[in-house]
Amino acid sequence: MPDVIINKEVFYNPVDFVLKKLGGTWKIPVLWRLRKKTWRYTELQKDIAHISQKMLTQTLKELEADGFVLKKVYAEVPPRTEYSLTEKGTKAVEVITYLRNYGLELMKEEGIDYEAMMQEEAKKKKDK
Repeated sequence: MPDVIINKEVFYNPVDFVLKKLGGTWKIPVLWRLRKKTWRYTELQKDIAHISQKMLTQTLKELEADGFVLKKVYAEVPPRTEYSLTEKGTKAVEVITYLRNYGLELMKEEGIDYEAMMQEEAKKKKDK
């Protein structure tokens, strides 16, 4: 396959292209949360452990620029901003869901019970 260069960035194949669009630490966690509902910025920041304000802002801007996320700003006091998936974002989440399920299979093969780990983590949060 020929290399493709877009905005001085080299993509070796379509899989490489999509992984660069959705890759990084925070894009998939943001898209995953947006799959079921519209979120406000502060809700996302509270829900995604360890994400800094700078990284959340940057991630949302990139996802919006790439057409995965829709940002809606309400002219209210205090200002309110909401984020939701576009049709393109919804398609990306379908791919992420497939990868998640495959990841769960691979973890199970390695003896890792991810679902039990998540339940334990949720219990710890609830007990706090």
